[in-house]
Amino acid sequence: MITTLHIKNIGIIEDLSIDFNKGLNVLTGETGAGKTLIIDSLQVISGGRFSKEMIRKGETNSFVELCMYDPFNDNSMDGNIIVSREISSNGRNMCKINGRMVTVSELKEFMSQFIEIHGQNDNQNLLDSKLHLEYLDGFVGNEILSRKEQYLELYKEYNRIKQELKANFGDEKERQRKLDLLEYQVNEIEEADLKINEEIDLEEKRKIILNSEKISENLSEADNLISENSIDSISMAIRSLEKIENIDNKYEKVSSDLKNIYYEIQELSRDISGYKNDVYFDEEERDYVEERLDLIYSLKRKYGNNIEEILKYKEKIKIEIEHIENLDEYNNKLKMKLKEIEEKMQILAEKMHIVRSEKAKLLSDEINTELEELEMKNAKINIHVDFLENEYLNTGKDIVTFYITTNLGEDEKELSKIASGGEMSRTMLAIKKVLADSDKTPVLIFDEIDTGISGKAANSVAKKLKSIANNHQVMCISHLPNIAANADYNYFISKKTNKERTSTQIRLLEEKEVIEEIARISSGEVNEITLKYATELRNKKAS
Repeated sequence: MITTLHIKNIGIIEDLSIDFNKGLNVLTGETGAGKTLIIDSLQVISGGRFSKEMIRKGETNSFVELCMYDPFNDNSMDGNIIVSREISSNGRNMCKINGRMVTVSELKEFMSQFIEIHGQNDNQNLLDSKLHLEYLDGFVGNEILSRKEQYLELYKEYNRIKQELKANFGDEKERQRKLDLLEYQVNEIEEADLKINEEIDLEEKRKIILNSEKISENLSEADNLISENSIDSISMAIRSLEKIENIDNKYEKVSSDLKNIYYEIQELSRDISGYKNDVYFDEEERDYVEERLDLIYSLKRKYGNNIEEILKYKEKIKIEIEHIENLDEYNNKLKMKLKEIEEKMQILAEKMHIVRSEKAKLLSDEINTELEELEMKNAKINIHVDFLENEYLNTGKDIVTFYITTNLGEDEKELSKIASGGEMSRTMLAIKKVLADSDKTPVLIFDEIDTGISGKAANSVAKKLKSIANNHQVMCISHLPNIAANADYNYFISKKTNKERTSTQIRLLEEKEVIEEIARISSGEVNEITLKYATELRNKKAS
């Protein structure tokens, strides 16, 4: 239940805190005092849309904070849940649940567990056809619960097997597409006939090819310098030293060292000459190196960062091809199991469909009875339960949709197509009255549900709100004395002016004040007659 609502800078509300209670909370008050702004604030904290025009004039931001009590909720702290939303004029949104930042959509999803707002323009849950099946199943109760649980377990296994078959290429076309792709990759790599370190060798050769002219010129120059100058000069030096090597050992050693140098230079000269001859490349060889490197680069982009990785990938997909080719037997077992599960699901779905169809008629009748008491005598609810032939849902194979006829002679249409907000609110009230025991939403809010009704219908609305408040915390803005008289707690909303600024104020009425307020809204003035009438209405509530 909601314990406290704090609103700041929304419309004419400057700074307002309201403590709510269990049961039926009815808000009444002056026209234009800000009653609807309170509902708007509850919509904002529930993740609803917010317009910058809602920010109080002269302020830069609005703030709404809500404290709820739910000891069984995982998000609660000792049963307390604090939700807040601050919106700035620049469009900045800050939403928090127990101090944790959340998005607006997360806030909306979270608050949908706790609050339903039904007003002239806001009956989202009633309009959401996805929830119609939940309404019906809540009415059916335990009669369908065990079958739903059995079906859901089968449905989970059904989806698991379908996912496994998909991963195992259980679909023949998908499997063949995968095999074709893998075999193409293997053939592409094998046809390339890659060798370890081949890319390094080709890169070196390519580098030489690109620099062949420069290499050739410098090798020729080096060869000429050695051949024409160095070798002849050293040879002459050796002959000179040989003439004196017998005189002293040191000359003999120098002569021997120089001879060794001579032989080494001759060897180097032969190497340089060989290198010079190797530098020549024909056009065909150049093209081969470039094409080969292009092929390796292409394969690296697809299959790995180097030749080793490409070859490892080839072995890996060979194993995958073998695995896929041998999956038929296992997949066939999965398909047989899937078929067995589908048969069981089909049986359960058909049984649930029968129960739902029967109960849909009963629920329609009960809602129609409530609608008649709410002075919607020509309105008829008809709940359709359509069975899907080729699709399984997590709740069975039924699509449940609430249809309504609001006037005699008209075709029925989906409930979401109702034009009148008052009709929508009373329709929801009728549904909530019938489903009060099974409905899990703890807080129900009705904004001006009494629009366009009086007399017997007003009494009926009041009784139904009171009845629903036995299982829910109900908040209702009303102008009817019948509804105010049935409230467990009455709040009076007024406005005050200070320094040429208007602001909203609210207070919980004591019993004497409640009688006076009932008298005021019954005729517009408080006198002996209206007070007597108000007391009678209040006593009926007490009895």
